[in-house]
Amino acid sequence: MSEGTNKDQDWIAAPSPADVATAKPPRARVEDAVDPEESARATMERKRDYLEGFLQKKPEGLPAGAPGGDLYEAVVAALKEIFDPEIPVNIYDLGLIYGVEVDDESDVTVTMTLTTPHCPVAETMPAEVELRAASVPGVRDAEVNLVWDPPWGPDKMTDEARLELGML
Repeated sequence: MSEGTNKDQDWIAAPSPADVATAKPPRARVEDAVDPEESARATMERKRDYLEGFLQKKPEGLPAGAPGGDLYEAVVAALKEIFDPEIPVNIYDLGLIYGVEVDDESDVTVTMTLTTPHCPVAETMPAEVELRAASVPGVRDAEVNLVWDPPWGPDKMTDEARLELGML
């Protein structure tokens, strides 16, 4: 009698290499795919934006008059408080302000336009912008340059202004 045919022995023959190659992989289980530490609510909620802190961080070492600097941002905030009397949107978001420059001596130059040359506030709006920019603490002097080229158009408005006017 050969060893493999003796029923009294408690041994199992090793699988042949052909059996190993055709063996089925273990079945996937739901428990294996789901992170047990994360609840269903946490899975469905929006994940924290990894750029959030990066985008909110202010650049270091900026001059006060440079875009992003304290004085520049204070002037822009003051301009955002001025509203066109015919349109319920501030003049900055409306796209009437083409540029804000703050020089080394804290002089502010605002380049702006109006919606049309015959705008009812054509005489008073530039003076109001100059007064508001000059009233920002730290500004020595303010000047407004009124330009007509390029002409103002709805394409110069921010998305917030378009939304406010029902254009989006």
